[in-house]
Amino acid sequence: MKPGKQNLITDVTGIFVGNASDTQIKTGVTVLTADAPFVAGVHIMGGAPGTRETQLLAPDKLVQEVDALVLSGGSAFGLDAASGVADALRGAGRGYDVGGQNVPIVPGAILFDLLNGGDKGWADNPYKALGQSALSDAGATFGLGSVGAGTGATCGRLKGGLGSASVVLDSGITVGALVAVNALGDVTVDDRPNFWAAPWEAGEEFGGLGPATSFDPMAEPRPEARLGEATTIAIIATDAALTQAQATRLATAAHDGMARAIVPSHTPLDGDLVFAAATGAIPLPDPVFDALRLGHAASICLARAIARGVYHATPTANDVLPCWSSLSSGQ
Repeated sequence: MKPGKQNLITDVTGIFVGNASDTQIKTGVTVLTADAPFVAGVHIMGGAPGTRETQLLAPDKLVQEVDALVLSGGSAFGLDAASGVADALRGAGRGYDVGGQNVPIVPGAILFDLLNGGDKGWADNPYKALGQSALSDAGATFGLGSVGAGTGATCGRLKGGLGSASVVLDSGITVGALVAVNALGDVTVDDRPNFWAAPWEAGEEFGGLGPATSFDPMAEPRPEARLGEATTIAIIATDAALTQAQATRLATAAHDGMARAIVPSHTPLDGDLVFAAATGAIPLPDPVFDALRLGHAASICLARAIARGVYHATPTANDVLPCWSSLSSGQ
């Protein structure tokens, strides 16, 4: 396996990502869409999720494909971002045909970023407009760090951010990850700049510091978030042809990457969630062992993407936590 050309989820042909940020509120929205409807699944392991239309992604439900996936800040207010995306897609003629009416299928998930130093005194919910803006920004390249759904994210003792990574398997199948890192746990070891995800780093994509030389594996976590103030939300995409059940299994396997990169992860105070998206361009020659390889690749991609999101975070006024860059420089 090796990283894709851009080392982004958009290395999966036909996948596009757009970001919208509000630096005054310290929040934002990230939208993943494609040039055609795509199969999607989801798996939730955190204890405090906030979602829209995730039940529709169960393999036994009628609709098997979606038009977009939305990651948003704003806690429950952020669920309105998907409404903006759905409106814009309907205007473009996209959606599930129900008697001549197009109904875009737009599942979404939110993270909590209401206590990050931003101005939350809005009179009207800003997330519908942010969702529309993110969709209009969708393309093959996009920024990382303090952008989109990662604009106001935090994790443990550092600013969080939006991360992405990709890998191309020997079979030619591409797997990519997109994640908004807003975890209760830490992505670095103790007070050092070394990432927990370091054993899976490709080149120097998040600093090249390597694993920490020593740490206390029995140390108890030092959670600083309160109920509902965390959540890491992610999307795994592939150009493999998957059923909705296989996509669900891919999302499930990807959670291993979250556990490798965030300590602790999947806590009762996080709403940790992974969507999976499959464009269906490349058939799976072996549904069992190729699915195994896809799950392994997804977990590696997600671990790397989490570290990259924090690595690329940048400081802004009134931040409540420092960026990784200040930790690495000893400031």
